[in-house]
Amino acid sequence: MSATPPMPAPRLDALTGIRGIAAWLVVLYHVRASVHAIAPQGVIDWFAKGYLAVDLFFVLSGFVLWFNYGERLRDGGRAQAWPFLWRRFARVWPLHAFILALFVCFALLLVATGNPNPDYPFAELPLHVFLIQNWGMTDHLSWNDPAWSISTEFAAYLVFPLIAASARWDRMSAPMLLTIAVLLCAAIALLFMASGTGSLGEHIAQIGVWRCLGEFCLGIIACLLWTRWRERPGVAAWAALACCIVLATGLLLGLPETMFVPAVFFAGILALALDRGPLSRMLSTRVAVYLGEISYSTYLAHFLLWILFKIAFVGDDLQVGWAGLGGYLALVALASVCLYHGVEKPAQGWLNARRPRWAQAPRLAAAE
Repeated sequence: MSATPPMPAPRLDALTGIRGIAAWLVVLYHVRASVHAIAPQGVIDWFAKGYLAVDLFFVLSGFVLWFNYGERLRDGGRAQAWPFLWRRFARVWPLHAFILALFVCFALLLVATGNPNPDYPFAELPLHVFLIQNWGMTDHLSWNDPAWSISTEFAAYLVFPLIAASARWDRMSAPMLLTIAVLLCAAIALLFMASGTGSLGEHIAQIGVWRCLGEFCLGIIACLLWTRWRERPGVAAWAALACCIVLATGLLLGLPETMFVPAVFFAGILALALDRGPLSRMLSTRVAVYLGEISYSTYLAHFLLWILFKIAFVGDDLQVGWAGLGGYLALVALASVCLYHGVEKPAQGWLNARRPRWAQAPRLAAAE
């Protein structure tokens, strides 16, 4: 008798869609100082919180990686860890290296024209090549600033197999998992309190890696809860309500964002993964999903494009009009498409097709 084929994995397109929105919030964050002439202060203040989209990325990353690899790493141990790490390397490093190479060309041009920039320290370049630039070894961001989060994500990838194998997470009760989530949120808040700040965007070079690891683990917990609750009616509404209550409490009481934003993203992503309503359907449209698919290119490329755009088209006052802003955003969108199809995906496929022997996944037995 033939074995029953496994049930297809559920699609969580809304999580891909929200990733695209988050990437564009980071883009708007970096242009906020140049739109005073066309945007009211309230809008600029909203853009100024765009760095929090990185925290959304971290929670989302933990959720998605557990969804795709958690059980495989838990059951397969070291034999599955090496293939996982190679796949993550193939996913993030090629485009990072390509954008970094463009930055190096730009920095060399500045040096050749007698205008060296301290934001491009060649002595630190090896740290960026190996994606360890934000592991607490420097006191500032340099080269491609947004890549700091890719460095911390890479650290999370390295410890993820250890997390998966450290406990039988699937056997923990929902109250136990929620308790761990609360403790993680408290640890993040205490970390920033000890660093003397209530902003998640401060001290990135010093503690950004811990910010990432804490929120990455929150995403793992969210996915574990999703696996328990995804068939239960009404749970999405309760998760969304919890998200709104935490957000409203934090804003009304004027709490530091470190004390409530990670919890908001934890509950919000869980609610979105569970949801089958209008918001989930909107974020699951083909356009939204495609923006999410190319979001890594958007995220890594926009900072260099903004630097070059300002040199070419922005005056000494550093202000842009509607035409300038629209032109820059269109440039980022076009570059995202080209980089995704011309660099990111081909390089990823090329590396995955040429895995070294140590990164080969073990073959499954015929009975499996």
